[in-house]
Amino acid sequence: MSIEKDTEAQVFVHTEGGNNAFHNYINDFAHIEDPLERRRLALEKIDNAKFGWYHVRAIMVAGVGFLTDSYDIFAINLGITMMSYVNWEGSMPSSTSTLLKVSTSVGTVIGQFGFGIMADIVGRKKIYGTELILMITCTLLQCTTGEMPGVSFVAILTFYRIVMGIGIGGDYPLSSIITSEFATTKWRGAIMGAVFSNQAGGQLSAGILALILVAGYRKDLDYAANGKECDFRCRKACDQMWRILVGMGCLPGCLALYYRLTIPESPRYTMDVECEVNKAAADTSKFVSGQTGNADENEVNVLERAPTAVEPVEITPPKASFKDFIHHFSKWRHFKILFGTACSWFMLDIAYYGLGLNTAVILSAIGYAGGDNIYEILYNTAVGNLILICAGSLPGYWVSIATVDTVGRKPIQIMGFFILTVFFCAIGFAYHRLTDSSLLGLYIICQFFQNFGPNTTTFIVPGECFPTRYRSTAHGISAASGKVGAIISQTVLGTLINHDCAKKGLKKNCWLPHVMEIYALFMLVGLFSSFLIPETKRKTLEQISEECHGEIDPSKYAGQHEAEPGNSSVSTDIEGQ
Repeated sequence: MSIEKDTEAQVFVHTEGGNNAFHNYINDFAHIEDPLERRRLALEKIDNAKFGWYHVRAIMVAGVGFLTDSYDIFAINLGITMMSYVNWEGSMPSSTSTLLKVSTSVGTVIGQFGFGIMADIVGRKKIYGTELILMITCTLLQCTTGEMPGVSFVAILTFYRIVMGIGIGGDYPLSSIITSEFATTKWRGAIMGAVFSNQAGGQLSAGILALILVAGYRKDLDYAANGKECDFRCRKACDQMWRILVGMGCLPGCLALYYRLTIPESPRYTMDVECEVNKAAADTSKFVSGQTGNADENEVNVLERAPTAVEPVEITPPKASFKDFIHHFSKWRHFKILFGTACSWFMLDIAYYGLGLNTAVILSAIGYAGGDNIYEILYNTAVGNLILICAGSLPGYWVSIATVDTVGRKPIQIMGFFILTVFFCAIGFAYHRLTDSSLLGLYIICQFFQNFGPNTTTFIVPGECFPTRYRSTAHGISAASGKVGAIISQTVLGTLINHDCAKKGLKKNCWLPHVMEIYALFMLVGLFSSFLIPETKRKTLEQISEECHGEIDPSKYAGQHEAEPGNSSVSTDIEGQ
């Protein structure tokens, strides 16, 4: 067996036999002369890789952000009930409750837009983990917030939740595009869906922990029938419970932080934006070998100094800039995709967050609303919400993961919007004729088809259907549009449910049927906007960019390069040719 040694890099390159016995991943590309062929093979290695441990690890590391996101949103809903007994005798003002709930969404919009742009400017790796640090830090700070003469408890808590929301928002574009750029083509949708489905895990975790806390503090709660009877002992228990409940949200992030900080740069970003083919090839092979981090300089040098190496071809995709972004998306064929992803997400989130308006009614229908004392109220709230999650949300996520790469993203999204339109109309127009069991059934069906439908696909498609240099920015814009819809739903449409109820002497939530009818209209608009998005199943990201954005994959020139002056660049923009 012969061994070749690069004396400058001090790295041994095994022969083919040695490479099979003890795999030296750098050898996968060292014998390839054409850099464009190296690019093609590197991407092919990712696209055609069998589902393995490194995919599971990627799902877990990327999914932590969504677990924390949904955990926090669900936990604060339960936590607000606990807080209300500490400072407001069980009746927190609706304006304060709305402020605490919406504050996270406000920060999320900022984070989605800001981190989305930054990931395209400085790279995915350099900021991946930063958003998790923000989430961890602000989650812990929330637990230390207290009322003081010169400090407003609500104001400080709102500030921390806004900053935490910025971190949560940054996780949307970063986790989506990193997952899509590392995923195998055949199961890319399922892998991205599995990352997003961690939202259900977050909701379950928050509900289960709340249940454990309420059971643990039972003796401090069950003697108080209402907020006025909640003395110091009862208030102390509620204060400790909400702080533990919210604070535990940082635990998954702490466990995954190391892996986020050491994840390699996306090979597609390295190739298409930084134009470093050899580095991307080395990073790719190291990743699919199950190792963490980027290839080191010596390993990259093996490819650059290999005996078969030729002068690198200068691959020059259009330079990312604000001017180029405007020029690119000023064309309808490109803009309609961005409009389709952003509009669909906006419409979906209005109803997704608005569906929570029915929760109190549904909990009453299944016998988990209220109670004879504070313990029963908190216990029933936690159990009732867990039942609803397991009945509708979880199955919806699982069915999406199982079908998104066979049925396709676009059919699932269109089907979901159509069914939601029909059932929101049924809830709205027939509200007063529905029995409790009928309303419960419709609620569960809506939850199911939100998740086996646009809630999952609106996350997946923006991570696939844009060119590498703007993939994160476009995903961030789409996701931010969704959270704007959530804010409108919570602050504007949510307040309509009691519109003129008191003046007309009607029961609480008298306008809820009309709000459901409004949501049906938004679902109909989302249905039509879904026709603007492309179908991306079982297509490589390069194939999607070529079909949707008119950009040639440089790998198509592999094997055609001749190292001659004047033949040193390849344009990837069809429109420029």
